Amino acid sequence: MTQSTAVFEPVQKLVTHISPEPTATPAAATDCAARGIPIKLRLRRRGAQGRRARPEEAMLSPAEQMTELRRGAHEILVEDELVRKLARGKPLRIKAGFDPTAPDLHLGHTVLINKMRQFQEFGHEVVFLIGDFTGMIGDPTGKNATRPRLTPADVEQNARTYQEQIFKILDSGRTLIDFNSRWMGSLGAAGMVELASHHTVARMLERDDFARRYKSGQPIAVHEFLYPLVQGYDSVALKADVELGGTDQTFNLLVGRQLQGDYGQEPQVVLTMPLLEGLDGVNKMSKSLGNYVGITEPAGEMFGKLMSISDELMWRYFELLSFRPAAEVARLRGAVGEGMNPRDVKFELAAEIVDRFHGAGTGEAEKAAFIARFREGALPRDMPEVSVDAPGGSLRLANALKAARLAASTSAAYRLIAQGAVRIDGERVTDRDADLAAGASYVVQAGKRGFSRVTVIAK
Repeated sequence: MTQSTAVFEPVQKLVTHISPEPTATPAAATDCAARGIPIKLRLRRRGAQGRRARPEEAMLSPAEQMTELRRGAHEILVEDELVRKLARGKPLRIKAGFDPTAPDLHLGHTVLINKMRQFQEFGHEVVFLIGDFTGMIGDPTGKNATRPRLTPADVEQNARTYQEQIFKILDSGRTLIDFNSRWMGSLGAAGMVELASHHTVARMLERDDFARRYKSGQPIAVHEFLYPLVQGYDSVALKADVELGGTDQTFNLLVGRQLQGDYGQEPQVVLTMPLLEGLDGVNKMSKSLGNYVGITEPAGEMFGKLMSISDELMWRYFELLSFRPAAEVARLRGAVGEGMNPRDVKFELAAEIVDRFHGAGTGEAEKAAFIARFREGALPRDMPEVSVDAPGGSLRLANALKAARLAASTSAAYRLIAQGAVRIDGERVTDRDADLAAGASYVVQAGKRGFSRVTVIAK
């Protein structure tokens, strides 16, 4: 109909704007300057087919790409469609949207960014979309109440911080950073009404979070229904071939597929990544839960946190955070199965991640410092010391914990051991019957902050 054509016109202009040889108009330049964002980051030079120009690359076969793309992925909708897109042998446009709601990233956020990097390495174009417009709506995903909206000043500050951090993972020369206000800001009221006509309230209430709030009588603001539509419309504006997101974003990503079909485009493939468990191995990584590793944390703190994860969780982190080939991770897992100390493999993981965010060689330096702390007793400097007699030539670990005042009783000591909260010279001990041989000193740790140097004396 006539109205639909008129409304869609700004998007057609947008697609032309980001296609071959874009130029920054005075308005665009003013907008970028106001954001404090270099225009070259926002509008990158593209090739003749609307893709950014790059040297010729030998792209892996679709089967080879799929093997790696499946790694760590929760779901690919629809996988056969992705295979067909890859088989064309042309770079795909990969989109992932981020609301600038938190200025600092942690390793949980990087799971999605790592997958973007993988697409980059296969020669595809990555669009890191900062949802400055959607950020002012407020993502209702997983919320039991209406989420406060960000101010424009909040959005701009957080967006700048994003840019400083993502290039620790992504190739800055192969990344297009964009903002969805660039098209949503010009859509207008009529355009928003027309966009809303592509979805129903009944479909919106299929979302778990909306359904729960509706059933319990909690209010749902009308503007919250707009969030999935705007996120979906971003895919139309960018002509995305693939959109990445967390498992909690599946509904919104599928709205993008639907809208692309409504606007005559080939629907995007949806690839969802799981939410990374935090250091506790139970809850998703979150600053509010305190179980996170921030990517701007000091190298020593980052290394120490990674060494604190359980041996089982270590493999999950390898799958979702490591850039090592899957075959190499399988080899390491096999080595542990044959008797290799899991701690030594954990050293490899921690060093890789620390190097990524703090520079090559930093991981090995922190490994040496970590060993010095826990094997040579270099930390803490004011660690208490205690000497305990061992008439039988050895001392039960539980008794050592009590003697060092790291446990109130032997029963409490056994509980600490069972919980995996006890380390001897940096190695976790879970055997309740463990003994300390006489004639040596040990750095005994209980919990995060309980340390004592225990010297076992033969009697």
